[in-house]
Amino acid sequence: MSRWKYVILGLVAAVIAVVGVVVFGNDYRYRLESPAIPVAGGTLEGVLTLPPNGPPRGLVVIVHGDGPVDATHDGLYLPWFEAAADAGFATVSWNKAGVGGSRGNWLHQSMTDRAAEVSAVIDWAQKQTGAEKVVLWGVSQAGWVLPAVAVARDDIDGIVAVSPAINWLRQGRFNLLAELDHEHAGPDERAQAIAVSDQTRALLTQDANYATYREKTTDPEPMDADRWDFVKRNHTADATQDLTALAATKVPVLLLLGEQDRNVDIAETATTYQRLLGAGVTTRRFDAMHSMAKPAVENSELLGFFTAVFWPRALFADGVLAVHRDFLRAR
Repeated sequence: MSRWKYVILGLVAAVIAVVGVVVFGNDYRYRLESPAIPVAGGTLEGVLTLPPNGPPRGLVVIVHGDGPVDATHDGLYLPWFEAAADAGFATVSWNKAGVGGSRGNWLHQSMTDRAAEVSAVIDWAQKQTGAEKVVLWGVSQAGWVLPAVAVARDDIDGIVAVSPAINWLRQGRFNLLAELDHEHAGPDERAQAIAVSDQTRALLTQDANYATYREKTTDPEPMDADRWDFVKRNHTADATQDLTALAATKVPVLLLLGEQDRNVDIAETATTYQRLLGAGVTTRRFDAMHSMAKPAVENSELLGFFTAVFWPRALFADGVLAVHRDFLRAR
């Protein structure tokens, strides 16, 4: 056999090995369905994952953070779905309104609208699965939705709150300053960024319309009209009142925080949850970013890409998926 034949055979073997690793690394322990979820005003494109054997004993309901997120968050939620299936739980998630489906635009929603949407999906999913237990799982912006849903209903058996925010404006300011620190911004750049932020906050307080915002803003990357209206609609959001009411429900909360979070002030979040919920909250901290991803994979596009392709479970901080699974099992 010629040398080139050996080279070709070697390349073929390498390709087969790579494909095998990708397939194995993305083979999850659940059954997946893709339902259209009927809600007021249209449908939501969803996913429903189920334990591989037998009916689920519980249901996890996913509440997204900010942005045009689809039902699997481009695959990032799949390891969470698997951890839930390992605990015998189904998981339901859906594209945010306007991301597929026939229902409006998520930027036209208030946090109250989102809570109502979550509640409608719970009603639908309970009928589909027959699940007896319902656990809410939400990240970041969901911090203004999770407690509101749990307080409004009497059938919520647990909450998994991942990097939840407390106050909209304080969260935004923390994120701005954390990113400036991360980028090693100089004094002039910091002063300019803070001035733009202050200007935006003043316009929000004045209930300025979009034309006024565009006329007066000095932001080099101004919001578009939908985003401005979304921020106007929600910038007074604060979870304190709903968390206070949540304490009376005795719904157990698992609070997951990343020590490297630049989006949310985890010190404020931890202090607020513990003060208001007391023994009702279990707080776990990880060497992780806002999404519970390992800092190394989030801070490196190349490493993050290859990890996501070959072994998505490895994106997340050690132990975080097991903590989620065990919390569900304890329900």
